[in-house]
Amino acid sequence: MKKITVGALLLSMMFTGVKAQSLKSPDGKFEMNFQLKDGVPFYNLKYNGAVVVEDSKLGLRLFKDTAIKFASEIAKPEDAKYDLNNGFAKVDEKRDSKNETWQPVLGEKKNYINHYNELAVTLNQSSTDRSIVVKFRLFNDGLGFRYEFPQQKNLNYFVIREEDSEIDFPTDMKAWWIVADYDSQEYQYQETKVSEIPAKWDKAYDANASQSLVKNAVQSPLMLKKEGKSPLYINVAEAAVLDYPASHLEVDAQNFKFKTHLTADRQGAKGYIQTPSVTPWRTIIVAPKAEEVMDSKMIFNLNEPTKYTDTSYIHPTKYMGVWWEMIIGKSQWAYSTAENVHLGKTDFTKLTPNGKHAANNTKVKEYIDFAAENGFQGLLIEGWNIGWEDWFGHSKEFVFDFITPYPDFDIKMLNDYAHSKGIKLIMHHETSGSATNYERWADKAFQTMNKYGYDAVKTGYVGDIIPRGEHHYSQWTINHYYRIAEKANDYKIMVNSHESVRPTGESRTYPNYISAEAARGTEYEAFGGNKPDHQTVLPFTRWMGGSMDYTPGIFQTKLDYYFPGDTRFVKTTLAKQLALYVTMYMPLQMAADLPENYKKHMDAFQFIKDVAADWDDTKILSAEPGDYVITARKAKGTENWFVGGITDENKREYTVDFSFLDKGKTYEATIYEDGKDADYIDNPQSYHIYNKTITSKSKINFKMARSGGFAITIKKVIIL
Repeated sequence: MKKITVGALLLSMMFTGVKAQSLKSPDGKFEMNFQLKDGVPFYNLKYNGAVVVEDSKLGLRLFKDTAIKFASEIAKPEDAKYDLNNGFAKVDEKRDSKNETWQPVLGEKKNYINHYNELAVTLNQSSTDRSIVVKFRLFNDGLGFRYEFPQQKNLNYFVIREEDSEIDFPTDMKAWWIVADYDSQEYQYQETKVSEIPAKWDKAYDANASQSLVKNAVQSPLMLKKEGKSPLYINVAEAAVLDYPASHLEVDAQNFKFKTHLTADRQGAKGYIQTPSVTPWRTIIVAPKAEEVMDSKMIFNLNEPTKYTDTSYIHPTKYMGVWWEMIIGKSQWAYSTAENVHLGKTDFTKLTPNGKHAANNTKVKEYIDFAAENGFQGLLIEGWNIGWEDWFGHSKEFVFDFITPYPDFDIKMLNDYAHSKGIKLIMHHETSGSATNYERWADKAFQTMNKYGYDAVKTGYVGDIIPRGEHHYSQWTINHYYRIAEKANDYKIMVNSHESVRPTGESRTYPNYISAEAARGTEYEAFGGNKPDHQTVLPFTRWMGGSMDYTPGIFQTKLDYYFPGDTRFVKTTLAKQLALYVTMYMPLQMAADLPENYKKHMDAFQFIKDVAADWDDTKILSAEPGDYVITARKAKGTENWFVGGITDENKREYTVDFSFLDKGKTYEATIYEDGKDADYIDNPQSYHIYNKTITSKSKINFKMARSGGFAITIKKVIIL
């Protein structure tokens, strides 16, 4: 139980008479109250009359001036006079509301509803004559708030030491979390009580290529559950992280409180601001059912509409890749045996080939043939360009030029060959974290893509960021990601970014930024492994703000198939791999395994060929974070539905109710399910496929194996 001191109780009693500004959601179920207590701003949140968030402080701490000195994170008592967290008086309030429907360029539904009531409170700090606006938007699924800084005489430029937005919960709750890190989200999710986070924190992470951990803090989106007779699901995240660092959540485990912790640069500064400016939105999604949290589009609604004048080039893409064989160690990205190369100086034609370079003409043509034969639109090729011999771990700035192929990769021939078969190649731009180098080469790189007909690029940021001292989630680097997105838009190119910041709904504003990684994906099945419940947590966390390139579709899950004695394996059944194409939203959708493995299971591969990548409707049929997810989606512009169900390490039964189908219509369902003897460890490739005629009145029971699942293709029967 949260400890309440006598002093705190007396203070609470003293302030009960302070007038608050109240805001209700359009449906009246939520109520937010804002008030000043001795000049300090606080807010709280209620749902159906019950307190969800107790009085929580707002504000920011600032540096003295914009001349920041190295390691100036250490604050002095006299610095408090520069802060924007106290001494305020309310001078104005404005209210607004909106109820609109908008269409995402690519999305889980054809229409997103943006319905909210808004309160904007203007506060003046009399000691400095500075004003800020705290803006709240209350939706039918939760609250968003941010700070706004109007341009004014005494607040033109400033540097943020820290943002101190608090979220104070009244009770201990179950939490699904990963450790806070300025550079990576590629960690296993933990499931504990909030009060247990500090005790579990030290054992909740493993090594990463770039790592800057924040002790006893966690990352957002954070999923919470208040258990009991009236359960409540809460998601804490942020929206529209632009020209600002990504945030983390410091944990006060004793009081069940979280506080914003921004990603710093090497000087300890967390945001360089020129007014007028706004911060990202802090978001709190609340619902009595887990399915309603997953279904929320509040984070996208808090982003601005796109300013792009042409989005016609942006399209869903199903692709394969010369990729997995490098991930598992069968092939290599590098062409030669050299360990030290200099772009522009080294003659790669004179180097000794290593004999394992995957991106060669012969192999790429084989992939193109298989992708074309099976209806795919794209093929990703990694390791096509010079520089991979010493690409990682050397803090090397000029590491790639993004335009020069290896001697065994004929870029023109392969593009012509791919286009003749209806396949567009997907360019790979690994930066090795050297963002400055990528910006110098971006125009030439995208011009090369235009020349050869590429319309999508996979960018990568493995390793520490250059400029040195920046982080993957600091303000400068986040600005870099969106500079690249805008530059790509100039050349009509879609972006799939890996090792970048997690999306927070920006696909509404930058719709060509169609996917990202920013979490622990399938590749980790070949590294440290993913727990069987991993894919049941991600839709409640990483996916809340945008699509992930999870790269599913691994049929040969045991790696000892390639390397006898290898103990690595993908911890799912084959049927669960199929289901991931529905439970995970991926408009850039990869069939990640090798063609040779699909050829052995073409009956199961049919589902990957059939499943859509863009949707008119999505219905979360049933879900519980860490346990299971059952999702139905209607393909864009068709009457076809797809259903996917996945479970954690436990066997599970679920009955699909098809009442979401049109009444009075008949459908043909093709069902892919775990075999009776399926098990993710003992028999992962056991599956059963059958057809069944169904209607909206039909119900089918499924038995999922451990870390198993099922997938269904549903097509309307046309009666002539």
